Order: sequence, then C-alpha cells, then structure tokens
Amino acid sequence: MQLEKQLQHAQCTFPFSYLGLLKTNNAFTITAWIPNATSIKVIDLVTDKAIGSLKRQAQSDLFTAEFTKGNPPAVYAFEVENAQGSYRIIDPYQFQDQAFHAVHFVDHLPKNVYQQLGAQLIDLEVGLKTPIAATRFAVFAPNASAVSVIGDFNYWDGSCLPMQKTDFGYWVLVVPGVKAGDKYKYQIKDAHGNELPHKADPVGFYAEQYPSHASVVFDHEQYQWQDTKWQQQVKGDKYTQAMSIYEVHLGSWKRPDSQSGKTYLSYHELVDELIPYVKDMGYTHLELLPISEFPFDGSWGYQPVGLFAPTSRFGGPDDFKYFVDQCHQNGIGVIIDWVPAHFPEDGHGLARFDGTHVYEYEDPRKGWHPDWNSCIYDFGKDTVRQFLVANALFWLDKYHIDGLRVDAVASMLYLDYSREADEWVPNVDGGNHNYEAISLLQWMNKEVYSHYPNAMTIAEESTSFAKVSRPVFEGGLGFGFKWNMGWMHDSLHYISRDPSYRRYHHGEMTFSMVYAYDESFVLPISHDEVVHGKGSLLRKMPGDEWQQAANLRCYAAFMYAHPGKKLNFMGNEIGQSAEWNHDSSINWHLLEFDKHSGIQALYRDLNKLYADYPALHELDHDPAGFEWIDHENAEQSTLAMLRQSKEGKQQVYAVSNFTPVPRTNFRLGVKAPGEYSILLNTDDKQYWGSGHSQNKTIKADKTPWNNQAYSISVSLPPLATVFILYKGQ
Repeated sequence: MQLEKQLQHAQCTFPFSYLGLLKTNNAFTITAWIPNATSIKVIDLVTDKAIGSLKRQAQSDLFTAEFTKGNPPAVYAFEVENAQGSYRIIDPYQFQDQAFHAVHFVDHLPKNVYQQLGAQLIDLEVGLKTPIAATRFAVFAPNASAVSVIGDFNYWDGSCLPMQKTDFGYWVLVVPGVKAGDKYKYQIKDAHGNELPHKADPVGFYAEQYPSHASVVFDHEQYQWQDTKWQQQVKGDKYTQAMSIYEVHLGSWKRPDSQSGKTYLSYHELVDELIPYVKDMGYTHLELLPISEFPFDGSWGYQPVGLFAPTSRFGGPDDFKYFVDQCHQNGIGVIIDWVPAHFPEDGHGLARFDGTHVYEYEDPRKGWHPDWNSCIYDFGKDTVRQFLVANALFWLDKYHIDGLRVDAVASMLYLDYSREADEWVPNVDGGNHNYEAISLLQWMNKEVYSHYPNAMTIAEESTSFAKVSRPVFEGGLGFGFKWNMGWMHDSLHYISRDPSYRRYHHGEMTFSMVYAYDESFVLPISHDEVVHGKGSLLRKMPGDEWQQAANLRCYAAFMYAHPGKKLNFMGNEIGQSAEWNHDSSINWHLLEFDKHSGIQALYRDLNKLYADYPALHELDHDPAGFEWIDHENAEQSTLAMLRQSKEGKQQVYAVSNFTPVPRTNFRLGVKAPGEYSILLNTDDKQYWGSGHSQNKTIKADKTPWNNQAYSISVSLPPLATVFILYKGQ
C-alpha cells in the first residue's frame, strides 16, 4: 500500500521510517502527515526562524521537503495553515529516541510497567531554555497491524498520530503539548487491518465514566502527602496488633440528599463523613470494595477494566489520595479489594485487546469464567504477570494503600474451578492446580513484602489449599492473612438455627479451633453474606424481634472473642434489617430506634475492648493465646474460652450462652484465685438487652471445675456473651 494510503487509513506500522527528520549523506528531509493542512512551514525553535516549507505530495495530506544546505535543526515546529486559520505544532516524529525509551527497561522490574507504559508526562530536554512539555504514550499490542493515539488533541482522528511498533510488541509515540487532563484512547487495527473498538489505556491512571470510558492523562507528582507520621506508626508485627476491619462499598455507604442531584458522595465528602464515623466506632482499618475503574455499577467493582485508575465516580486520583491521606492522619489503615483473577469483555477494555488474546488465555477452558462471564488472565505470559504484579505495587506506591485483599484466589488456583469434567484442561502433571497462577501469586507476595514490608496481603480463599498465608520460602503462597471462610460458614449456619436445635450442631462453633493456627486468619462477615437473598445479618437470626437482636449481639461478641482478626461489612454494626442493596444507602434512619442504636453501641464497645485488651488480639495467631475452658456443653449450648496475652500477663474469659434461657449460678472454671470483673455483657440495657442481673465483681473459690483448680459463679444472661477479666489476687 502506498504511504499516503497507509497514513490516510491509519494503517501505518512504522511511521518513524517515513515521518519526521531523516538524515541522508549530505542532506536531510522533513516529512509530515497533517490532515486538512494547506501549507506547512518548518520553524527552527532554537532561532525561531523559518528554514523552509514542505510541499504537498500528490494532493494528499503528506508534506515533505529535502534540505541540502545547513545543519538539521535541533528541534523544530510546524506553522500549519488550513481552512480555519493557522497554528503551530511541534512535530512528534522528531522524538524517536525519547519514544523508544519507554520500552528500554519495561521488562526489568514490575514497577517499570506503570513508570514506562501508559501516558507518561515528560519534559523534552532539547537545548531550549525551557524544556518542551510532552506526553509519551506506550501500549502493548503485539499482534496489531496499526495503532494510533486519539484524543481531544486531534479530534479523535485515528489518521493523525500513528504510533511506532517496536520489536517487543509495544507501540510508542511522544506527543508535545498533550497535558494532564487531556482525554485519549487507542485506535487499534488487528492483524488483518480491521478496526477494533477504541481501547482505553490498560495502564491509564484516570478514566471517564460512561459513555466515553476515555482515559485521561494524569500527573502523579502533584499531590503532597501528609502521612509521614502514619508511615512511621505502621511498622511492627501485624499479627500481634488489633485489626478490626470495616468493609465498605463507597457508592452505598451513604447517599447524598436526593435534592442534591448527585448519585454518590465524593471522596472529599467521604472524608468528612465516613472517616469520623470509622474513628468513632473504633475500627482500625477500612476495606474498600474494588476501587479500580469499572464500567458496571452492579459488579460492585469486581469486574474492573482500569486496574491503574481509581474510579472517577467519586472524584479524581488526587481526591482518592486525599481520602487515603486523611484516613492515615486519623489513624485508620486502608485496604483495597484487588481483582487479578478476571476482567469483563467490555469493548473498551482488555478483552481481545489487539484482536487476539493479549491478556486472557486463548483456550476458553482456561480463559473464560463460567460463574462471572468474564475473561481469565493468562497467568503464564510474562507480560501479563508483570502487568498484574506491577498493579499490586502501584497501589502501595502511588496511593499509600496499606493492604491488598485479593479476590477470588480459589478461582485462580484450580483449573477446574466451577467447571464440569470436560470443561477444563489439566496441568502438565494431569492435576487441577494452576501452576502459573500459583507462581504468580507467590511472585506478587514476594514483591509486595520486599518493597513494602509494612503492607499486608489478604487472600479470599475458600478451600483447604495448604499454606496460603505462609511464606514462599516455606512452600506457601506468601499471603499475610487468609479469610476464614470455614469459620464464617459454620458459625452463620449455627447461629441461624433455632436455639432449641443448636445442641445438635454444637461442633459447628468449635470446629474452627481444630485448624485455627494452620493459617493466619481474618474472621469475615463480608458483603457476600448479606446480599442475593441471603438476608441481612440481623435477619439471619431466629426468634422474635428481641431474640433476633440478642442473637446478633451474642454472635458479634463471640466473633470478637474468637482468635483471628475481625472484618464486618457496613450495616452489620447497626443491625440493618434489609439486605445490602448497592443502589441505596445503609438504612441510617434505623438509629432512631433503641434496638439499632444499642447494636451500634455494642460494636463500638467491642472494637474498643478488642483494641484495649492485649489478651484479645496479641496472640491471635499463636496457640498460647487461646484455651477452651468448656467446649463440650452442647446440652446448654454454652461455650467458654480463655484469651490471654504474652506469657499469660493478661487473662480474659469469654462465655457465650446461645439459648434464650438465663443461667443463674453458672459455674466457670478459672486458672487462678482472686478477683474477676465483668468487662462487657451483650445483654446490658445500653445494648437493648434485658439487663439480666449480673455482679460486676466476682471472687473465685477453690471449687475445681472445667478441669481447672478454681471456679467462679456467674449469672449468664439469655442469648448473650460475657467478657470477664482476671484482676489478680
């Protein structure tokens, strides 16, 4: 195809071979492709003088001239005239070396993916007093026949700025004058020259919402962080620290007033409302449902398209930085849900990015997820592995995120996940483990803890896959923590039963301690448990209105007594009646009623108790921190445990009565003589309990009980958990 036709139809693969300044033995040529131009002068920017004009080639938009006198200009611009007037542009095609710089080091370190690819703002040092501000574009599309960058700056015309293909499959171009805030996409032709849907930048830092889904050039160097004190405080052993996580969907935690005309609270409004609430409630961490840009509200963020862009639903990237910064300044850690398992098929996204399977497995038996109708990343490709690991590091680097909760890990680990016998491909050994995904997760965790030792990774993994939260050098996946889905399912199954039947299912509440130290667990009551017809946490509870609330309070306190870090989804803490709806706010009006304000008060006090008493958190992941006092009393459906701090310096007993029958003179074995006091009773009237009479201070006597040398007599309220502190002799 003639050059003019290639350029006209945006099918030029190697524009650097034709456009820009090209030197010959005793001369140089300058060639430009500028649609709709009528004349073009070349201006030497060092002298600001014209050195000649380019001549139109055969009535096309291709202009060229050969210069046989003088030296080539160090840097030049075009004075362009067209039917609308005249303007000056700096020729992008003279910056070939600077464009190729994008791919010189991209494969060396994962961080280079987001430091080199995408739209990078650069200054061109070309001998002028002031550097030329430009944007360097680089995108991976190895099987494309042509790629152009399109945007506001060229009227979205794919024929204006063809990019250069490199030997590594990246396409590059430096465009002077493109600045932060400019919108852009890539126009891509597949291997046969067919135009694909315009693609957003896979490494774009900012994205518009529907209908454009355009990427936006963004400057990450402008925001000035103020969280130095926090960065110094977060050092230390996470396993011995209190961790109570408030899981939040930013779009539905609280909605703006209907008269405001806005759908969501902004990041700044969330700073003003969410952060004080979390701080008042005593949570140590916020966990945000996926923040990476996603097109469909109903996916809650779990179908992300822009992995490197915080969703613009609530504001720009710097607004999200401000939100994280303010969390840190208020002593709150920030965890984000990270989704490396799959991505949706939206036309502007990663699916068949250059007409081929660049990011996903080609074989649908590996590359298509039947549960979520989405594409599965090809975990064996170096470029995909670098892309995903770089993204994990990106959030910790650019946004100071404290932790990544990795979604759907089980779906990554098993080749036959949610598949019938003939719908999956075995690994090289004939098994169902995805070795590529396993090694990717190990690499990601090693990189995260190597570069950000104070951060943490948390796996949502629902199977018995071994050593999920054990170091890679021990043969583990390398996660810091794992969600305890077994505890969650068993305990919710138990607490949803009528109390009269709980005696037959007592083991569902004790089995978790059989494997409690196999992993470093987080106990989750997450969004997945209060949606899709499962009902709210309150509505899972049996009985009348009072018993439902009492069951919830008893269960919540049992959770805080049980070894493991804690996670609760928004709405649990106020006893929301309706299950979660992503299109509406939490039912905050319920706090006008004593039942709900009482439940909220309990969660606030549980968070404070958990943080204030080392016995309840210091040895969460050490068997020395826990002992059953009585786990066999199925007949009365009671459980009693001891939690203690290092070397037994502090001892807190927790006793749960899972029946509506009060147990007066309930005897509990204890380890030492002396005085004991009630720290918290979920049946107190301030929590909308019955206020069953209870002595606040109890003296132990030398009556052996529960295989202990001493015991105390307590009044155990109905459907309640009581925390008891050993005060000493």
